[in-house]
Amino acid sequence: MKEKIRIAIQKSGRLYTESVQLLKDCDINFNDSNNQLKIECTNFPLDIFFLRNSDIPRYLNDNVIDLAILGKNLVEEASLECIILENLGFSKCRVSIAVPKQQSFSNIDDLNGKKIATSYPNTLSKFLKEKNISSEIHVINGSVEIAPNIGLSDAVCDIVSTGSTLYENNLKEFYKLFDSEALLVQRKNIGLAKDKLINQLQFRIKSVIEGKKIKYIIMNVENDTIEKVSKILPVLKSPSVTPLVKAGWSSLQTVINVEDFWDIIYKLKNEGAQDILVTPIEKVVR
Repeated sequence: MKEKIRIAIQKSGRLYTESVQLLKDCDINFNDSNNQLKIECTNFPLDIFFLRNSDIPRYLNDNVIDLAILGKNLVEEASLECIILENLGFSKCRVSIAVPKQQSFSNIDDLNGKKIATSYPNTLSKFLKEKNISSEIHVINGSVEIAPNIGLSDAVCDIVSTGSTLYENNLKEFYKLFDSEALLVQRKNIGLAKDKLINQLQFRIKSVIEGKKIKYIIMNVENDTIEKVSKILPVLKSPSVTPLVKAGWSSLQTVINVEDFWDIIYKLKNEGAQDILVTPIEKVVR
């Protein structure tokens, strides 16, 4: 029987859409029906399990699955013993403590003797122990933010993305425990055959992730400005230069980091670059 690897992703919720898209961007073909718990990929030896987020750590620990796409927040909460293969760069958030806007909390010690509602009791308990703070933990599954408004707690500990939910519930972010994002994780003690397949999948994922970080640009520049323009560009090696039919001009091609894109484009325009074309990059194979 041909060896396969098994990966679990969230059945629904924050991670589902981007996890599915990541695998498809890796040119892995499958029919992602929300009604199926297991799908076989047609062009790669991979089975995909669609599971509840809270069930994935148990499946990983019990060796039912080999890989999973999980948020760091869940890895920390489950104290999951796994190997982190990749930071995937999506579903970014943070685990934070929030308090009512009208409360005058000035430092973390003000949480002593307070009630804190959370869906992350293990994470919060570990944090409070490290900070030598004595608080009462009130476990709530879902809608944690309403707890202070109905008198269940003095504060909450939950994931925060934009902060809009906190604002709507008259709360303010008080203390960040850590940042979180989607991770590709692997169970321990993988056999050699599966390890090779995982390396192939990770190779594809790395290429897709790298492609999302940069954009490909083509611009026209006068020949006597090529050196000056090139100094602005943070390229992989050096820009490609092709002479144009128009005398004294060349086409310059390179890549720009997404984070620096607009700043660099502005500088290029100021140095005389014209007709700048921008295109996304699917993959970067290093």
